[in-house]
Amino acid sequence: MSSASNHEIHVDNSLSGLILKHTEVPVQKCYQCGKCSAGCPVVSEMDYPPSLILRMLQTGLPEMEEKVLRSYSIWLCLSCEQCISRCPMEIDIPKMMDYLRQVSYKKKMVNPRAKNIVRFHKAFLDSIRTTGRLSEFGLTVDYKLRSLKMMQDLTLVPSMISRGKLGFIPEMIKGTKEMAKIFAKTTGLKSEEEK
Repeated sequence: MSSASNHEIHVDNSLSGLILKHTEVPVQKCYQCGKCSAGCPVVSEMDYPPSLILRMLQTGLPEMEEKVLRSYSIWLCLSCEQCISRCPMEIDIPKMMDYLRQVSYKKKMVNPRAKNIVRFHKAFLDSIRTTGRLSEFGLTVDYKLRSLKMMQDLTLVPSMISRGKLGFIPEMIKGTKEMAKIFAKTTGLKSEEEK
């Protein structure tokens, strides 16, 4: 019997273990100095500050992991990188938050207050998928239809049009088929060409 068969291989299936596996962000290195939370520009709107999110993940407790995935905080992160610039351990919290949003969305655990944030993300990605670049007008219309906030910011439209900030005809890149393939590969959905 080989010595390898005498030892069990430990696989960390905790959420912090999955974060490490998929993003290489070492959640366990955080020693709770709080610099990330102190520098976060949206911490006052969060239900849990970044340092507490890290601590909850460090516990490995399923109930703490569920609280993280259902939190509003993971959706509010702006990915401004203020936290990582202040962190003595250089923990990439924005990268971790992005992964947490993906898991939260896949597990249907999105915080109800984040629904419009998700709608905006979908509208943004649809614009890129369709034209290969951002169409502000398309993004705005798509988001308004998804969120049903048709009248919000309506007074800004005339000045945006007059300043050339809201073009009606989107610019298209040459490789829209290639863009569709990239989206198909990353989302697991087949492109029109492959159907």
